[in-house]
Amino acid sequence: MSPESIQSFLAVALGFAVAGMISNLYELLTHRPPSFELLSRGASPAAFAAVPFLAFAAPFIIMTNILRERHLTRRRIETVMMATVAASFWSMMSGTLVLMAVEAAQTLLS
Repeated sequence: MSPESIQSFLAVALGFAVAGMISNLYELLTHRPPSFELLSRGASPAAFAAVPFLAFAAPFIIMTNILRERHLTRRRIETVMMATVAASFWSMMSGTLVLMAVEAAQTLLS
């Protein structure tokens, strides 16, 4: 396995871990699950503040929604597969961003 493949795998894992962590923290503080409906409040400061949160929590929200709906509506497996691919790619991008931020902080502190 190449180093690039391992780094991509770790970025996906880190992205899903961060998404799960901040989504569960949000649910702990607000007593409701996070959703993309945070953006439906129109042009308000709350909707604007929700964008960075949703940028990192999206993989968890996508997977939670698609797996919940899979049991309720009997979605086709292709739909579940495409949602999983989208969430994984999103997770890889956010995990890479988190990893770059950690490396930058480490460089600044040393």
